[in-house]
Amino acid sequence: MARYIGPKSKIARKFGDPIYGPDKFLEKKNFPPGQHGQMRKRRKQSEYGIQLQEKQKAKYTYGILEKQFRNIFKRASRKKGITGENLLKLIEARLDNVVFRLGIAPTRAAARQLVSHRHITVNGTIVNIPSYTLREGDIVGVREKSKSLIAITDSLHSGRKSFSWLEWDEEKMQGKFLNYPPRDEIPENIKEQLIVELYSK
Repeated sequence: MARYIGPKSKIARKFGDPIYGPDKFLEKKNFPPGQHGQMRKRRKQSEYGIQLQEKQKAKYTYGILEKQFRNIFKRASRKKGITGENLLKLIEARLDNVVFRLGIAPTRAAARQLVSHRHITVNGTIVNIPSYTLREGDIVGVREKSKSLIAITDSLHSGRKSFSWLEWDEEKMQGKFLNYPPRDEIPENIKEQLIVELYSK
């Protein structure tokens, strides 16, 4: 399956959660999409169905395909600590996600495009791999020639949220990945333990 590029509201309604940000259509139609959406809402889900839905929600939220997601989970399970939290920390350390968190791009999809179009640098070197995993202390910046791009300047001026694990230098238009984020600072509504249970079967 290729990366989903269809209507975002449809996916938000599928999970009953505004995973792509505020959604007026979800507020109006808070039930699954499709002809039988309202009827499906009443059905009771199996334990496996709930776990699978949580994994799918995480994949759509971060824009990660199944093979990539499984590989990240394997890495998370090998690390010390709680596997579910390790999973989210590794996903948050992806270059496309950090570009989004720093406010350089308004969405993760836009961040992925900026990275693949060679507008982003890591420690002064252009990196065009959105899934690139950052290490503590890495500097993520905007390439010199790209600093005047309207898409980037508009995103930075629209207001960015600050995180304790990221440091932003407005003058240089670059940010520092200080450390992996603590779980309570990851705002996404994901029940990672359900994902762990699914992969543990």
